[in-house]
Amino acid sequence: MKKYIALFLAVLMLATCFIGCGNSAAKTDSEAIKKAGKIVVGITDYAPMDYKDENGNWTGFDAEFATLFAKELGVEVEFFVIADWGKKFVELETKQIDAVWNGMTITDEAKLNASVSDPYVLNAQVVVAKADKIASIATAADLKDLKVAVENGSAGQDAAEAAEITTIIKVQDQAAALLEVKSGTSDACVIDITMARAMTGEGTDYADLAAGISLTEEEYGVAFRKDSDLTAQFNTFMDTLIANGTLQALAEKYSLTLAD
Repeated sequence: MKKYIALFLAVLMLATCFIGCGNSAAKTDSEAIKKAGKIVVGITDYAPMDYKDENGNWTGFDAEFATLFAKELGVEVEFFVIADWGKKFVELETKQIDAVWNGMTITDEAKLNASVSDPYVLNAQVVVAKADKIASIATAADLKDLKVAVENGSAGQDAAEAAEITTIIKVQDQAAALLEVKSGTSDACVIDITMARAMTGEGTDYADLAAGISLTEEEYGVAFRKDSDLTAQFNTFMDTLIANGTLQALAEKYSLTLAD
């Protein structure tokens, strides 16, 4: 009997050691990123947060902000285009990307699926329609029987569903939602006010479109993996940029309003 007890204890100790050793050997996100020499940031083509300049390089508020954070970590930044925004947290969890950083609205869903940073920019979901039609959309009720395009998996989709719009057209991204309205395939779209300001009106590719009423008011945050040590590091870094005026200057460059 003593022999069996001793054998059992030995097996138990080995199992405990295996689990403990595995945990101690596990790398934090910041360690893994530094070993790889890069942080992979998930984005979409979305001015003024992330878009390509005339040389084909990613720029915008979030692109510049992410580049500054990568420099703070001592690594390069690599931008990864999320093909389906509705699957952004799958991309994050499977480690295809290290952060969702693309004007992501802080929602209960985001907090459930990721470790979300402190808010950094104010946002709203607004209605965009043809300039000669926008005045006829004075309330959310005026949208109910229209065809309204939204980015799949976005806060715009949530706002449209909350407004009980009958026909919601889900598209790949917010640029596609604008194109739906420009082409006349949809009557209106619901997108971020940050993009609406940058992409519609005189002097833009969507000069015949205009922004109208707001359906929600929101805040942007960065999503890291659940329990990631990067969240606290980012929040501290952001506080530094706010204190020294760097983030305010960046916000003014892209006509954005920082969160309180």
